[in-house]
Amino acid sequence: MGQAMAQAITQIDSFTAQPFRGNPAGVCVLEVDRDAEWMQGVAKEMNLSETAFLRRREDGDYDLRWFTPAVEVDLCGHATLASAHALWVEGHLPEGAPARFHTLSGLLTCRRMGDWIEMGFPAEPVVERLALPGESSRAGGAAPPALFEGLGVSPEDVREVWRNRVDLLVVLRHEAHVRGIVPNHTVLGTIDTRGIIVTAPSDSADYDFVSRFFGPASGVPEDPVTGSAHCCLGPYWGDRLGKQELVGYQASARGGVVRVRLAGERVTLAGQAVTVLRGTLEA
Repeated sequence: MGQAMAQAITQIDSFTAQPFRGNPAGVCVLEVDRDAEWMQGVAKEMNLSETAFLRRREDGDYDLRWFTPAVEVDLCGHATLASAHALWVEGHLPEGAPARFHTLSGLLTCRRMGDWIEMGFPAEPVVERLALPGESSRAGGAAPPALFEGLGVSPEDVREVWRNRVDLLVVLRHEAHVRGIVPNHTVLGTIDTRGIIVTAPSDSADYDFVSRFFGPASGVPEDPVTGSAHCCLGPYWGDRLGKQELVGYQASARGGVVRVRLAGERVTLAGQAVTVLRGTLEA
C-alpha cells in the first residue's frame, strides 16, 4: 500500500477575535480530490462541530462541503467564515479578492471588510408558529412536549415556538432563561429537526438579542456560535424590532458575536476569525 499524501489542515475560531472563544472549525484546502467517506472520517477525528473541505475549481472559485462528526450538512456559517479566513491568511486568495464557494446551499460569497468578514446567505425565516400547551391548535401543529423537557424550561417562560425550513425557534421571555438552560441532549435528540434555536431579547445595549443552538440529532449537542441560525434569527428579530441591521450574541460557554444585515431573501452575516492551529493529516 502506498503512503497517503500529507494534507494541511487548520483550526480556526470563528465569530471572535480572541483565541479559544467563538466557534472552532477545521478547514482543509484539498490538494487532491477526496471522497465523502474520507471527509467524514476527518470530521469525526477532529471532533469539532464542523470541518470544512475546499477544492479549487478551474474558474478560481471553490467547492465547499461541511461535515459534523456524524453527518454532512448543507449550510454552516462559522465554517464558511473560517474557510474564507483560511484562504486569505494562507495565501490561496489575495486579501482584496472575494471568496466564492459553491455549496449544497448554492453560491456563497465572502468579502473582507477590515477586521470583519461578511458572508451572504439565503434567509431562513420562520414559516409556521406551533401551539404552546394550553393554546388552541394551529396549522403548524403543537410544539413537541420533548422540547420543554429537553430544554428544562416551563411553557410559561416561552413566548413563541416557530418552525422554519430546517430548525425550531424557541423564543423565551428573558435573557436569563436562555443563559440558564441546562439541556437534556438525549431528549432533544428525539425531536425531528436539524437543530433547536433558543433566543430572547438582550439585556445589554450592545446586542439586540441573545441565542443558543442545540443540535444533538445532527451530532452537535450545543454549537458555540451558529452562523446559519442567524439566517433565521436576523429576519425574526428584524421584523419585531423594526431594524435592518442587528447584532446578536450567542451565549454558549465560548460565546461569539454575529452582525446581521437583512436584504430581502438574503442576509449578510459578519464576524471575525483567528487561526489557532496548523497541522498535517497523514491519513
